[in-house]
Amino acid sequence: MDDDPAAHALPAHAPPPRAQPTHAQPPHDLPAHATDEVALSSRSVADPEQLFVSRLRSAAPGFASAAGAQSAVVREAVPPARHRRSRCRVVLRWSDGDESDVTFLGPAAAAPPVGAAGGTAALAATTSAFDVAIQQWLTEGRPSDPLWLVADEDSPAGTAVDVAAWLAH
Repeated sequence: MDDDPAAHALPAHAPPPRAQPTHAQPPHDLPAHATDEVALSSRSVADPEQLFVSRLRSAAPGFASAAGAQSAVVREAVPPARHRRSRCRVVLRWSDGDESDVTFLGPAAAAPPVGAAGGTAALAATTSAFDVAIQQWLTEGRPSDPLWLVADEDSPAGTAVDVAAWLAH
């Protein structure tokens, strides 16, 4: 009989057991853009501009559905800033293989009042209104009117939909 406790111990060269990493899964009943926000917010710092871009990119299937297109890709998503308007460039692909490239201009970001917390909440509200307005415009058949189609040298078509002007009609 062996009464030596060292005989039952792990060898000195054996590594200690490692904890298995856990990955938080977002709830399955959240919309696509919300799960992107959960994934992004699980990082150490959630960048409001990245959340803006992520929400617009994840809205692409909704844009395709609203337009009656086979698919949609958000090729460009630019968050608003005090010196520039938000932009969203959507390429719609139709069942016959044709594509439509549409650029949307949203509002510029308003400077938050001194001492106010702007950041993520304000930008999320702006994104939500922007993607909903884009879907509405697409649902209504992509109406064109000089009141809301503005010259845009950065757009492949040379024009962009001014979402605020369209909503004001």
